[in-house]
Amino acid sequence: MADEQIGEPDNTAVRTALWRALHVQLDPPPHVLKDEIGLQLAAPGDDWRHRPDMDPHATRGFRAAIVARARFVEDLIAEQADHGVTQYVILGAGLDTFAQRRPEVTSRLRVFEVDQPGTQAWKRRRLTELGYDIPDWLHLVPVDFEASEDWLEKLAAAGFDSGRPAVIVSTGVTMYLTKDATATTLRQIAGLAPGSTLAMTFLLPTELLDDADRPGLRRSEEGAQASGTPFISFYTPPEMLAVARDAGFADVRHVSGEALAERYFADRTDGLRPSSGEDVLLATT
Repeated sequence: MADEQIGEPDNTAVRTALWRALHVQLDPPPHVLKDEIGLQLAAPGDDWRHRPDMDPHATRGFRAAIVARARFVEDLIAEQADHGVTQYVILGAGLDTFAQRRPEVTSRLRVFEVDQPGTQAWKRRRLTELGYDIPDWLHLVPVDFEASEDWLEKLAAAGFDSGRPAVIVSTGVTMYLTKDATATTLRQIAGLAPGSTLAMTFLLPTELLDDADRPGLRRSEEGAQASGTPFISFYTPPEMLAVARDAGFADVRHVSGEALAERYFADRTDGLRPSSGEDVLLATT
């Protein structure tokens, strides 16, 4: 593949990877998630911890929220694999490193990482440079969303079997999409084989956040706007559940950020807790 076809991950994907690494490097154990491979992929330079968006105190709640949602997803995948599900699809995979960190789980699956073509080419190159094999069960699926390519068609071409159950995950994406676009994606996923599971995060409207977290959301919105990827969609939990039901899911559930905090942070003595603002839709076909 020619170099000009190799792009770079977007700023949000890199920031997420760095926050995950920051959790390991700054927060005391037990760590909710151990991931420094994303940091290796991003290769941000020796001074990355001095970036304004890596401020250890200002970003504390954000990095806790990032590792909480990632841990929830990874626990879900392991559980579904134990129940016989053999396909895992990550929409907007970015610098996800589950395949590299947890081969004892992912080697039992066919893993499909979906992202923009330039990002996928970049990730393939970086994995090779770092000495990570790309095994037969890991598929980096390039989809040009800006050109309205059909991601399900691309998945099928990569070997995805729509007649067998799958776990579909989309984290940190819906805020950048119109509500119509998200509804369309939900309808597509709801049409997959019975027994398929979707985990999708969504941002809450400002008025539903804890007072202490509202300034942080405003800063995030301003940063997203400045980088050309503005937040355009927010959902109340009942609204998101209604959209999923209308899309055709047989069962829909709301997993709050507070529930994740209780699940993964309740026994910590350092006061680390996820910020409020992003919840999870869990839906099954």
